[in-house]
Amino acid sequence: MHIIDWSIVVIYFIINILIGFYYYKKASGNTENFFLSGRKMTWWLAGLSMVATTFAADTPLAVTELVGQNGIAGNWLWWNMMIGGMLTVFFFARLWRRANILTDVEFIELRYSGKAASFLRGFKAIYLGFFMNIIIMGWVNLALGKILKGMFPDQINDSNVMFFILGIMIITALISAMAGLWGVAVTDAFQFVIKMTGCIILAILVVNSDKVGGIA
Repeated sequence: MHIIDWSIVVIYFIINILIGFYYYKKASGNTENFFLSGRKMTWWLAGLSMVATTFAADTPLAVTELVGQNGIAGNWLWWNMMIGGMLTVFFFARLWRRANILTDVEFIELRYSGKAASFLRGFKAIYLGFFMNIIIMGWVNLALGKILKGMFPDQINDSNVMFFILGIMIITALISAMAGLWGVAVTDAFQFVIKMTGCIILAILVVNSDKVGGIA
């Protein structure tokens, strides 16, 4: 890592933190502003945020392994999710907005009643909010640790990598707590542009390299 590389890393974090400060006022006031951006977020920004959220540190490693083992067709493991995502947007998003709810658990409370509904709300809160998030955050941070050790071999190793991951998590949590959904969505969009630009440039360089020799 040279000084220009470190400068890029520092500038990246500064921009994300500045975005958090900028959207602090928009996120304050009430829970609707914080969790739902006052219901004023544009569709394209929400879409970019959703895509960027699924493009985490583990994504390049997982895609590389899938393509290496199964070819391009291996990506159908998540390409199939596009069908459900599109159906949700065109058939259900408008109805969810009309329900004027804050969370999907609140939708269950609105639509159903009784002990069965209470059990379902509790189950979703514990299963999705606790167990699933632990698994997801676990594999994402495991991938992040591998990337950090690969990028900074002289500074980061097995004995201190968790401190760097914890530092990144604290910065991310502060931005989210400060700026709410507005800040999260805008930082996601910023990161999406960086990640997609990097992936496209990397793909062009790899495909045209002597070791690969093109698409065919």
